[in-house]
Amino acid sequence: MSPWLEAYLIPSGQAVRFAVKATLAMLLALYVALWCDLERPYWALISAAFLQIRPMSGMVIEKGLSQLAGTLVGCGVGIAIMALFAQAPVSALASLTLWIMLCTYGSSLLRNNASYGCIMGGVTAMLIVVIGASQPDGIFAIAVARLSELALGAVCATLVSALLWPIRVRDHLADQADQVINEAFRHAGQRLSDSADLGTLQASLTGSLGPLTQLETDSQAARYEGPEGPGRIRASHVLTRRTLRLMATLHALQQLLHHYGDRLDPGTRHLADDLARELGDAAEATGIPQARRRLQTLRHRALAGPDNQVTPLAQRVRLGLRETLGHALVMLDAREAIPHPGRRRLRGAALAWHRDHLAAGLNALRAGVVFVTLAAFWLATGWSNGQVAMLMGTLGSAFFASRDNPAAVSLMFAKGMLAAIPSAFLFGHVLLAQASGFPMLAMFLLPPLFLGLLGAASPRLMGYCLAFTIGNILLTMPGNGMDFSLDGFFNRAIAVMIGLGAVVSGFRLIPGLGPRLHQRRLVGAIARDLRAFPAAPVPEAETRFIGGMADRLLQLARHDDMLHEDQRHLFSLGLTGLDIGYACLQLRRRLDDLGGAPLPRARRAFFAALASAFEDSARGRPPGEVYRTGTELVAALDDRQALSPRQRTMIAGLVERLDLALHHQAERARASGLPPVAAASSAST
Repeated sequence: MSPWLEAYLIPSGQAVRFAVKATLAMLLALYVALWCDLERPYWALISAAFLQIRPMSGMVIEKGLSQLAGTLVGCGVGIAIMALFAQAPVSALASLTLWIMLCTYGSSLLRNNASYGCIMGGVTAMLIVVIGASQPDGIFAIAVARLSELALGAVCATLVSALLWPIRVRDHLADQADQVINEAFRHAGQRLSDSADLGTLQASLTGSLGPLTQLETDSQAARYEGPEGPGRIRASHVLTRRTLRLMATLHALQQLLHHYGDRLDPGTRHLADDLARELGDAAEATGIPQARRRLQTLRHRALAGPDNQVTPLAQRVRLGLRETLGHALVMLDAREAIPHPGRRRLRGAALAWHRDHLAAGLNALRAGVVFVTLAAFWLATGWSNGQVAMLMGTLGSAFFASRDNPAAVSLMFAKGMLAAIPSAFLFGHVLLAQASGFPMLAMFLLPPLFLGLLGAASPRLMGYCLAFTIGNILLTMPGNGMDFSLDGFFNRAIAVMIGLGAVVSGFRLIPGLGPRLHQRRLVGAIARDLRAFPAAPVPEAETRFIGGMADRLLQLARHDDMLHEDQRHLFSLGLTGLDIGYACLQLRRRLDDLGGAPLPRARRAFFAALASAFEDSARGRPPGEVYRTGTELVAALDDRQALSPRQRTMIAGLVERLDLALHHQAERARASGLPPVAAASSAST
């Protein structure tokens, strides 16, 4: 069935509740704004609508605080610009352009609702400067009015979210954690059985990575839902770390089982098959206790195996199987701790994120060009509705910049705005002009808003329907002294489409980083993190590496999805980098406390060789120095009494396995037939 028919003919209960809550929040904001005789009540409606996009109570509070903080800072900047350049409009607009670029740059680097706060800082300053250009003596009153309107919308959205069908971040995080664990366990079963094709493996892993990155971002809002919030945040951090460690271990195990499976003893092979089956079944199991019992039973069996009676290769595989089981059990503990933090004592530090400063700078440049173009048009024509065009240009160029396909998203938004023109004309002018009193105002104004919000509950329709809702508000501009003239309405409609047209053109003419450059920068960021392992403390190195790798893997997977199946190697490249990173962390934990001058030098040389070999494998070149420097590292361990012979053997096996993994990755890169992905020396982190 078409998503449009599904959204409006058989809407889900959740979609109806979302539309009702958002409509009531907007109705309450409009009533209070009219009662207080605010200058532009429609800003309270827009504020309430944006805050209800994700109606979980903690997220509404977090987004409201970010919006208020951004608005307050934007007011201060707007007042400062007008205080300095009230009589020099060109200088004022130039300063405003730099501020909008800075806000767009910041929003592109941030992950949570602070990004929205940056956008509101730029939009608020723009409104104060542009509106204040015609009334410079009322700048402070304009700033207070904008802050009051947006704060009113935030308060109304928060009240409705908390009192009517409240949705807790706790429940939202638990649902996301279920998706992460189920997809990760399903992927683990496929990896260990070695029966799934590359496309199936990639689909199951990206199915876990998407909710994982969203979980890590959304978990920050749990702090606004009582004293257990920090415990839920720590549990989310632990789940992120352990899921990535599970993926790295599985990638290494699959290579060993695939290349050397015929050299393993039957007991080890059966253990791997049983683990694949149990993890696959655990993904479908009902309840955490049942999944935990099955995995604990298998872990007891894995620990009971006599390692001294099998080959070193089998020892390595068994160790990997035990690590897999350990990661899976901790993931279940973290899942249980999200709704009930008191049941499990988990420790997990906040993660760093992958941030590409070049991409953020490009987004800032685009936002500046769009605003300058619209501002020049406004100055040249003196058109009063040019303010609306600049508003849409500023908001759209910053808001869509961080989306996966901003040009398509902005075009989708423009289509939704175009559909809002006849709706706003009918409901907001023809019918509303006959109304008197707030009840009739609400009766004519709210139906198109409710219909837009009902469709916005579907992720596939949100771009169209949210634009339809915002478009009805902007084109109607409800207030105590409304303008029902046809020329005013069509002037606003033209201004909205000019602003969005400038945004779409900006994304077309100044696109984001190309796929090849983006891939190079992702590979370069991974290589830089690998090179940083010897210098940074282990907890800091792990936090930085893990936080960035989930996002990088997801982006590499998206690039792989655009390639033919026999050319896909980027996702495997990212997994190889993840495997190398965890191997380096494991070596740091085992070797850092051992003294002696040769060992640290050998370890640094080995880590540098791994980073260079990772870049070479992306180019299709076999690793050159990994085996040699690894052999020297193992030789430097011969006189270390703190390490047992078995531990030295395991480190030697690790060196051999990493060399094999890099050779295999280089072969895949060459077999893809694509130009080599050389790592770019960039400032992305």
